[in-house]
Amino acid sequence: MTADHSPVADLGAADLSAVDLDAADLDARGDSAPSWQVAARVVFPTAGDDDVIPLYVESGRRYPGVDDRFDRQARGWGEEKNAQTPPDVAPPSLAGLVLGRTSLRVPAAERLSFGTYFNAFPASYWRHWTTASAVRLVVETTGVLSVVVYKSNARGVPQQVSRIEVGPAATRTEVDLDLGSFVDGGWYWFDLIGGEAGGPGDGQVGGRPGGELIRAEWQGQGNRRREPRLSIGITTINRVAFCQATVEAVAAATELREHLDTLYVVDQGTDHLDEAPGFAGLAAELGPQLRVIRQANLGGSGGFSRGMYESLQAGTSTFHLVLDDDVRIEPEAILRAVRFAAYTRVATIVGAHMFDLYNPTTLHSFGEAIEASRFWWGPVRGVKEEWNLAFDGLRETPWLHRRTDVHYNGWWMCLIPLEVIRAIGLSLPIFIKWDDAEYGIRARAAGFPTVSLPGAAVWHVSWNDKDDTIDWQAYYHQRNWLLAALLHSPLPHGGTALRESFQWLAKNAFSMRYYANAARMLGLHDLLAGPDHLAATLADRLPRLRSMQGDFVDTRFSADPDEFPAPTGLGLAGPAPALPPRSRLLPWAAKTALTHIRGVAPAAVERPQAVIPYRYAVWWYLSQFDSAVVSKADGTGAAFYQRDPELFRAQMLEGARLHARLYREWESLATAYRQALPQVTSPQAWERHFGLEGMP
Repeated sequence: MTADHSPVADLGAADLSAVDLDAADLDARGDSAPSWQVAARVVFPTAGDDDVIPLYVESGRRYPGVDDRFDRQARGWGEEKNAQTPPDVAPPSLAGLVLGRTSLRVPAAERLSFGTYFNAFPASYWRHWTTASAVRLVVETTGVLSVVVYKSNARGVPQQVSRIEVGPAATRTEVDLDLGSFVDGGWYWFDLIGGEAGGPGDGQVGGRPGGELIRAEWQGQGNRRREPRLSIGITTINRVAFCQATVEAVAAATELREHLDTLYVVDQGTDHLDEAPGFAGLAAELGPQLRVIRQANLGGSGGFSRGMYESLQAGTSTFHLVLDDDVRIEPEAILRAVRFAAYTRVATIVGAHMFDLYNPTTLHSFGEAIEASRFWWGPVRGVKEEWNLAFDGLRETPWLHRRTDVHYNGWWMCLIPLEVIRAIGLSLPIFIKWDDAEYGIRARAAGFPTVSLPGAAVWHVSWNDKDDTIDWQAYYHQRNWLLAALLHSPLPHGGTALRESFQWLAKNAFSMRYYANAARMLGLHDLLAGPDHLAATLADRLPRLRSMQGDFVDTRFSADPDEFPAPTGLGLAGPAPALPPRSRLLPWAAKTALTHIRGVAPAAVERPQAVIPYRYAVWWYLSQFDSAVVSKADGTGAAFYQRDPELFRAQMLEGARLHARLYREWESLATAYRQALPQVTSPQAWERHFGLEGMP
């Protein structure tokens, strides 16, 4: 570790903000090859956004200590808790200190820490995946300040690396840092402490004691393997306001646009982005960097594949970024993904984490993996979902300091090298669900890993307040899950996947969710038809699924509470009882199944037996009713569920038959789908879906 801090001659604060810190500037000063390149800039939210400021900067000191709970769980010594305790006192708002996108004021005697999600440096990821051998922290300040540099290890234990006193003149501080000790985890970060009034040089900035951060950045020293050029593909359907805000954010991000070839917006809806007020000015600002493509609704897989296809055809980008339409972006996060990917040792998919759009300091998804035994997705072991960094930030959260390796990254934001797309093709034509997970697994099998990169994230609507497993999307959950297992499961018959698939059908039947079961069984029928059904059903399954909804009372939602009859008896539902213990579950299920094939009392058809909030509508509770009014996950309405003995019997028998057949034919189907995979994901196959076949 080396450090250098020196006054910047003849430049005031305003001039310093324009100093170019790129590699060319540093090379001119005599730095040897491989050159230092920007890895991440320290940034702050635009307009001093109070809601997300804890993700960028915190005040005060933190004492995280050592958290051995994960180690205890891994060794069988006890369970790790997955809970947070809100602070007794709300942290002070720091938004008023933010002066601009890269600058903020540091009051006298105050400690401001950049050991935060967006501004600390994820050293272990650069150490493990890239050619970088060292990192340099560059900090430009005015006023009297202390620059205190820290590092952590994989257990989250902090260690002070250096403390440098700077000021009062405009000063540039450089600290060279080694990456050797970050094999399993660890970050670098720095704090700034404002000088006291009356200290050296009086610490006065603009008449106030303390100092200012003008700008700071982390630079990596390594051999860049790829040019940091990208195109972006957004797929959208009738989310004009969301999508337009994203396009506006890209248009305003000057540095991002320097790396951008084309922003493709694949519009598959009926409410079109290019007809929205203000779009003409936005299009004029972006010019040839923006292209809006209208096409039939082919789902997320069709929209994302169209963006990939266009990037392949253009041949100018090194990377293609898939980006959801209902997100809020941090432009610096996209730049970090591109810079990181340019230095990876092998072509690597670089994904972003997800924060909850409506609870914006909550980290909703940090690392995704497939559990082989059941071939099901979920968080990597030891990673917490719904972790609120306003309660416990990076410095207080030891599990965030471990390097987390993943199988795939969700396509809310994911950077894919063009060489990966050329090697393995585009998405499966499966409309929605599992397209991102299957692609990551397919890429991994071909030698292309995925990294979910800390400091790169978007805000996205979380899946906490919706349940798409019981609407028309149940078809895609069912079919695409087992399709991915047929293609990639390392275990015979997909491990426990078929057993759990049948359990899903039983749970829906017990819950009086007969439409979800009808959609799932249509998915099983299609899956059994073989690979040719993928092309044949891509565009027409959604209309059919929606037309089926009218046949089932459990899909007839109303926003009006007075739409339904008053419940019989007291009619109030409290919290759901506990699930019967495993030792009694089979006898309980058998008894409940017998109840569901018996007739329904006329009174239960005329009036619901209870009104059940969605949070209590678990299958083992709903199974005890003949009828109930059940609300939607998003709170927009409710439906009058009614038990149907004939439908229950028919669905359970048909479900058993389909699963037995799938078990018998598993190996032959797996062979057929695996052999067809290169063709169905090829650009030529997708051209037919896009209606471009034969076009010049």
